[in-house]
This record gives sequence, C-alpha cells and structure tokens, in this order.
Amino acid sequence: MSRPPLRAGRIIGIIILCGFVAVLAWGFTRPAKTPASRRLVEAEKQLREIAINQEQREDAQLTRQLLGENLSDRRFSFATIVLATADRKVIPLNRDLESHQRVIRAINAALEESTKELSQEDSPIRKLRRINEGSRFFEEALMAKIDAEEGLSCEIPTTREGEHQRSGYPDLKVTDLKSGDVFYLDPKLVEQSSWQSTFRSFYFEPKTKTLKINDHAVHLLVGIGHDGNRGAWTFGDYKIVDLSELSVRLKAEFQASNADLYKMEDPE
Repeated sequence: MSRPPLRAGRIIGIIILCGFVAVLAWGFTRPAKTPASRRLVEAEKQLREIAINQEQREDAQLTRQLLGENLSDRRFSFATIVLATADRKVIPLNRDLESHQRVIRAINAALEESTKELSQEDSPIRKLRRINEGSRFFEEALMAKIDAEEGLSCEIPTTREGEHQRSGYPDLKVTDLKSGDVFYLDPKLVEQSSWQSTFRSFYFEPKTKTLKINDHAVHLLVGIGHDGNRGAWTFGDYKIVDLSELSVRLKAEFQASNADLYKMEDPE
C-alpha cells in the first residue's frame, strides 16, 4: 500500500526542524572565540613602542649627520644645484652670441620703460604697504614688453606637471625664437642703499612636482633699485646678474606652522 502524500504544512515543518538542527550543530562545532588576553595586548603595545623608538633613533641619527656636515657654513655652486635637482644645465651668458645680444637688448629696453612707468604718481606700487609686493608689477611689465619684441616670447614658466605657476624660482621664461635659446629671468627689488647688504634675498627651493626649471638655459637675475621712499617709491638703477657663477648657502632649519603649534593642548 502506498503512503499518502505529505502535506505542505508538514514539509515546511521538516525544513524548519532541519535548519534548527544545523544551527545547533554549527554552534557546537565552530572554533571558540578567544578574547584578547592582557598579555597579548601588552605585547602589541610593546611592538608599537619599538617601532616608534626605531623611527626616533633613525631621525636622531640623520639629524646628527646633517649637523656634522656643517651645511650652513658651506657654499655650493648654483649651477651644480640646478644640475643635481633639475637635471638641467645653467648656461653662462655669452654676449658674443646674437641670441644673447637680442635678449639682453630686449631686457634693457623693457627695464628702462618699466622703471619710468612704475615711478609715476599713479603707479599701482604706491598703493602697496610693502615694497616686496611690487615685484609682481615688474614681472607683468617686463613680460608684456619682452613678449612684444619681434622674435622673442616671454611667459610664466610651467612646472614639471605643465602648470603655469607664479610662485617660486624662476619668475619668467624668455625664448629666442630664432635660435630656441631659453633665458630664465628673475626680477628683484633692492633699496639703493642695500646693494652690498648681507641679508638673504635670493631663494631656490627645489620641489619635484613644482620645479619650474625645465630647460637648459641662461639664468639671469635683475636687481631693480628703489629709493626707499615708502608709499612714493621711485625706481632707477638696475643690475643684470648672470647666475652661472653664483654660489649659494643652504639654510637648514626645523619649522612648524600655526596649525602644527596650536592644535596642541594647553598645558595644565
């Protein structure tokens, strides 16, 4: 005699019962969860302390090495620094070359016009609080006047990533279109009485992403003299300097910003 077919209710009940049995079996057979012991926690803490101490020892060793080099007392060739950091040559200015003659003539003409224009009573520089902020007006004036010269272009140099960036050395890039020769130009404002000052006035901070030296080039700095008459500055003498023979010093310092300083809790 054949069995009567199972009803739907009984089938569902059997499925639920099987599932319950399976859960119980998993609960009895799964690995026991071991809580982190105090000894394990202490071991992890000691490992972290060892890593921190190792980093501190390495930092201390590096600091001692840097101090031992007496870097602040040494002088370095600027051309060598550029070659080491940018892999580009600093080409000496050669006034016998036609391309160099063209660029120097254009720079001189632009400086003659710019110093006169920016010495006028309506000069935008006279509205500034600090004379150092006036450099950008000379950058703009020189760039426009040199770029207007036939056969020359003048622009803001690009970084290694192709971005036009105003800050950082150098400020301007002049190209002689006939020869392809490149000249970097960096204008600086100098008080007439401070030409021989020992105060640091030239800075070069090489950074991989924002480095703006992308060509083998002549490097020129233009010192533009002013009379020091605050709020009514006038400009006169200027000097064009070939940086291929410049020697520089390295200022090593440890520094922190306000954000670094003032996030610290006040001492009790």
